[in-house]
Amino acid sequence: MKIGMFALGLGLLSLRLLPALPPTGWLLAIWVIALMLLPFRTYPVAFFLFGLGWACLSAQWALDDRLKPALDGQTRWVEGRVTGLAQQTSTGVRFELTDSRSRTARLPKRIRVSWHGGPPVNSGERWRLAITLKRPTGLLNFHGFDHEAWLLAQRIGATGSVKDGQRLAPARNAWRDAVRQRLAAVDAQGREAGLAALVLGDGSGLAASDWQVLQDTGTVHLLVISGQHIGLLAGLIYGLVAGLARHGCWPRALPWLPWACGLAFAAALGYGLLAGSGVPVQRACVMVGLVLLWRLRFRHLGIWWPLLLALDAVLVLEPLASLQPGFWLSFAAVAVLVLAFSGRLGPWSLWHAWTRPQWLIAIGLFPLLLVLGLPVSLSAPVANLFAVPWISLVVLPLALLGTALLAIPFVGESLLWLAGGALDGLFRALTLLASQQPAWIPAEVPLVYWCVSLAGAVLLLLPQGLPFRLLGWPMLLLAVFPPRQPVPVGQVEVVQLDVGQGQALVLRTRHHTLLYDAGPRSGEFDLGARVVLPALKKLGVETLDLLVISHAHADHAGGAAAVAQGLAVQRVIGGETQGLAALLDAQPCVSGEQWEWDGVAFELWQWPGATTSNPKSCVLGVSANGERLLLTGDIDRAAERAFLASPLAVRTDWLQAPHHGSRSSSSWPLLEQLAPKSVLISRGRGNAFGHPHPQVLARYQALGSRVYDSAEQGAVRVQLGAFQPPDVARSQRRFWRDALP
Repeated sequence: MKIGMFALGLGLLSLRLLPALPPTGWLLAIWVIALMLLPFRTYPVAFFLFGLGWACLSAQWALDDRLKPALDGQTRWVEGRVTGLAQQTSTGVRFELTDSRSRTARLPKRIRVSWHGGPPVNSGERWRLAITLKRPTGLLNFHGFDHEAWLLAQRIGATGSVKDGQRLAPARNAWRDAVRQRLAAVDAQGREAGLAALVLGDGSGLAASDWQVLQDTGTVHLLVISGQHIGLLAGLIYGLVAGLARHGCWPRALPWLPWACGLAFAAALGYGLLAGSGVPVQRACVMVGLVLLWRLRFRHLGIWWPLLLALDAVLVLEPLASLQPGFWLSFAAVAVLVLAFSGRLGPWSLWHAWTRPQWLIAIGLFPLLLVLGLPVSLSAPVANLFAVPWISLVVLPLALLGTALLAIPFVGESLLWLAGGALDGLFRALTLLASQQPAWIPAEVPLVYWCVSLAGAVLLLLPQGLPFRLLGWPMLLLAVFPPRQPVPVGQVEVVQLDVGQGQALVLRTRHHTLLYDAGPRSGEFDLGARVVLPALKKLGVETLDLLVISHAHADHAGGAAAVAQGLAVQRVIGGETQGLAALLDAQPCVSGEQWEWDGVAFELWQWPGATTSNPKSCVLGVSANGERLLLTGDIDRAAERAFLASPLAVRTDWLQAPHHGSRSSSSWPLLEQLAPKSVLISRGRGNAFGHPHPQVLARYQALGSRVYDSAEQGAVRVQLGAFQPPDVARSQRRFWRDALP
């Protein structure tokens, strides 16, 4: 039976790798074949097919519930109920609607919306809202976070922005909102948002600096993932009852083991209800219940059996859970601990039992973090040594007990004040640790080297004394220092990143790297830090030889400060140096400046007659083996006329569309003289500016130019000088992504 359950889990997990879902007829055929194989010795194949069929069917239901393409970008009046806790942002509020209805169109059941400058919104309220609807998409970069997969895993069928609205009915059973408001009103020594994250699983109030500290120290799981908290509380209750029984303080008339398991599971369910009963919470409750059931009745089956049952149960309840990184990390961490503590001869000492699991988890999760494209915290083993017991034994009990006793004057507030102080002390220690060793973003690792690294991690997790175990270290470190395929001399790798309504292009020759524009920034939403800097590090860039900021507008220069803080930048050139206050050593763009890197020629141009920002854009021309690229920033028609007299105004293979393809640029004289074979457009889907303009696209079509649009195709990678077709991020087929247009 264990083999069958293992095969069922493999079938459910296979969904994650599918480029496309099979048609309904094929699903029926899969189940018929599975039923035919079930009575025979090939029953593991039947279980695998059952799992694969159920996962595909569930995923198809989620895809069918997404917003129809015809409604994308339209504004409709929508009625729905607010679910979960609304998240207050610096500009408004973000929340989710369920049971969404419109009189004129069929809408998805679940919609995630943001309301800039909107009024307070509480869980359980019913609203009528005017929403500009969008299909659930997101930025798509090579080896970057896949927001579209995350939205599908949450079964969010549409996103949107609210233009107007009115409350139709007050909140019902909005006790979680009431608890959050009480927590926000108490004095927790400045850590009210952290306590809300611990108690309610609501991390929306945490500052960006707090998020960065948690990421740098590998302790995010302790504060904002409610599943982790549920396991901690259940373990605390179980350990309390077991400790009382061991010291003779538990009533003899009550068998301690059933009571310990029952009370621990009741505490897990109660905390899950408090935390919102989301998918991570459901997953944690299932795992806790199965582990307690194993402890109570089935210990003779071994420790791997409940882990396998929990995996299957979670995926049967929500097959799309495998699309979330947290699913893989949580089960992998448990598997590492099981492997570490089982099969040992004799118990570990208290010191070893406390310290070794942290290092083993760091080793075991390292290959997984690599393949998921997540930062690696080098200080996580040390941080978790004191953070885990401090949260488990001090902060969490005080926070939950204080919340439960808020109705008693002074008692609940005092406990929460102590919990806030304890949490603040922890953050101070983590901040000090993070300042010494921030999170490391590893470079892209080829599949072969990753497999070797994974095998090395497994070797190191095995018990000491086994032959060849120490070979795991060089195998593991192969992913840290993998052999890299250098860019050929005379060529340049050009990557247009998908940064929404902005621009950022990375140019790499054999020994040099140039960044042209650094992506947008709006308030705390800095795509220089979120997209551009991680992309540079994943490319293995340690030093930026040149940063060219075409002009000072926020959609081009906003992310420059984050890039300069995260990487060593040798030189900065700006079309408008006075607008780049964060980069004090920026030099002006000088027309005619030329240089050569590794057989690739570069040249700058700027219109001397420009008086406003866009026409002042610093233009960069690149030539590699006779293949030419022209990066134009946001120059307008007047600047284009002046550019036609420059030495760079020659036939061009690749053109970055001026001003994101706006109507005020890409004039016919410019395009006729350059005659670009391919055009790069960087812009946000459904942007308010109407980029690119239909007339501009018609001009490119008349020239026979191939257009590569980041909003439609994601990031684009060009090997300039090789005269080859580019790589497009959306060409990597996944069943949750819209096909290329």
